[in-house]
Amino acid sequence: MQVAEKTHEPLDFDDVAALAEDDMQAVNRLISASLETDVPLVSQVSEYIVMSGGKRLRPLIVLLAARAMGYEGEQHIRAATIIEFIHTATLLHDDVVDGSERRRGQDSANTVFGNQASVLVGDFLYSRSFQMMVDIDDMRVMQILADATNTIAAGEVMQLMNIHDPDTSEDDYQAVIYRKTARLFEAGAQIAAVLANRDPGDEAAMIRYGQHLGTAFQLIDDALDYSASADELGKNLGDDLAEGKATLPLIYAMRAGTTAQRDLIRKAVLDGGLEQMDEIQEIILSTGALDYTAAKARAAADSAIAVIECIPDTQYRDALMSLAEFAIQRRS
Repeated sequence: MQVAEKTHEPLDFDDVAALAEDDMQAVNRLISASLETDVPLVSQVSEYIVMSGGKRLRPLIVLLAARAMGYEGEQHIRAATIIEFIHTATLLHDDVVDGSERRRGQDSANTVFGNQASVLVGDFLYSRSFQMMVDIDDMRVMQILADATNTIAAGEVMQLMNIHDPDTSEDDYQAVIYRKTARLFEAGAQIAAVLANRDPGDEAAMIRYGQHLGTAFQLIDDALDYSASADELGKNLGDDLAEGKATLPLIYAMRAGTTAQRDLIRKAVLDGGLEQMDEIQEIILSTGALDYTAAKARAAADSAIAVIECIPDTQYRDALMSLAEFAIQRRS
């Protein structure tokens, strides 16, 4: 999978994270405090998934965007924590729906604790996030987060409707990844502008930045399911195919491949089987499906970068631009 040349010199991810280190430490402290409960299983499952690793990209966007917008208060810490809790709740529910066994390089929570515990703790995290929204005491922030949570849930249902459907179109696929992934990125960036009381132009720029960044991130995520190793990916290779999901690499390969290749992929999507995984990977490679997906991700990342050129030129804006590069250059 070849990603096109970058349009500017990005910061290293560690340098980006270092800019928000103090804020992220505050987020981690709030996460720990907010997971405290007198129900031991809730704490166990919550801590297992929330503390299981990952780069905390979504809360990082909130923190960097708030600083880029000139915000000097403390509510961005709470907003970032809420975003992380909403994301974690979706992971818990997703893994149950998809029957996933691996997440971030370890056994998924549903594998360790069971489906019932995972669903109920996901509900706990959703409800905790709404309690924290009230603490922010900003009706617009509450509206953004409530709308985003509802959109994500609708996206989950849309994806479920597309399972084992080899006729899923690219437009259908794009609609799902906006709702399931990009919408939360968008909400995090928008909240930063709202907290900073920026004008509608800056708020619109942050909305579009989050949307484009989330799109790029998910496109690469779906490409990695056919190109990364299981160790790099942190989950089992081919999970999307096993679950009957027609993601963009498969959609394009069916469009560009021969009749025999298209029929093979259609059967695999219908059956949700991995028996022809090696052959399907070869088809994806030979049809240029990974390059097509990477080009779409590159275009989305470029749009994310371009749309925030209008905000003040600071190290935080550079960091947000660098996150767009990270989203498409990553291997896990």
